[in-house]
Amino acid sequence: MIEVKNLKKQFGKNVVLDNINLEIKKGEVVSLIGPSGSGKSTILRSIIDLETITSGDILIEGNNLKDKKIKKEMLLKTGMVFQTFNLFPHMSVRNNIVKTLELVKKLDKKEANKIAEETLEVVGLIDKIDNFPSELSGGQKQRVAIARALSLRPDILLFDEPTSALDPELVKEVLDIIRKLKNDKITMLIVSHEMNFVKEISDKVVVLEKGEILEKGDSKKIFENPDSQRVKEFLNTIY
Repeated sequence: MIEVKNLKKQFGKNVVLDNINLEIKKGEVVSLIGPSGSGKSTILRSIIDLETITSGDILIEGNNLKDKKIKKEMLLKTGMVFQTFNLFPHMSVRNNIVKTLELVKKLDKKEANKIAEETLEVVGLIDKIDNFPSELSGGQKQRVAIARALSLRPDILLFDEPTSALDPELVKEVLDIIRKLKNDKITMLIVSHEMNFVKEISDKVVVLEKGEILEKGDSKKIFENPDSQRVKEFLNTIY
C-alpha cells in the first residue's frame, strides 16, 4: 500500500530524515515511535505531500508520487487525522464532513449527507451531527476528525498523535475507534506515544531517533526483545 524508499528530508543543513525505508501492506497497522524530534510526523507529512522531500521515493499502491499525472489520485487514497482536530469552528459537525466531500470528491449535497451520516454512525456521534465543534469534548472532536477522514473512503489512514491533545479520560474513546478500524482491516500508519496501545494494535513497529530508523519489526519483538540497546533504553523510560 505504501512504500518509502531512501527518503531524505532536510531544512538547510539540518537533516530531519535520512535513509528512511518502510513498507506497509494492505490491512496492516504500523506504528512509528521514538523521542520527540525524531522525524515521525515528518514521515506522515511527506506521505501526504505536506512536506517536499529532499530525495528518495514514496509509492502509494505502486505509484510514485513524483509522477504528477497520478499524484492527486494517489493522495486521495490517503486520509490523515491530525493531533489538533483541524475542524472548521463555524461549521456544524455535518458540514465539516459534507463541505469536505463537496470540495474534494465533488459529490452532490445529498450523497455527501448520506456519507456523513454513515461515518458518524461508525464513530458513535450521529447524535452530534448538528452540533458545532465548540459544543464537543476533545475526544468527540477527534472522533469527528476521524469520521471526516473516513468519509473520503481512503485506502490508507495516517494518524499523527491522535490522543496527544486530549485529557487522559478522553483518550480511550479515540483509541477504541482506532481498534474498530483495525478490525475492519483498514490500513493504518500511526504516530503515538501511547505505548500500551501501540504494542496492542500494531502489526509492525518502527523506532526512530534523530531522523533515522533504529529498529523495526513485529510489535511483540520490539517491545519484549529488541535488538538495539538504544531501543531498550528508550522503551524503559516510557513503557
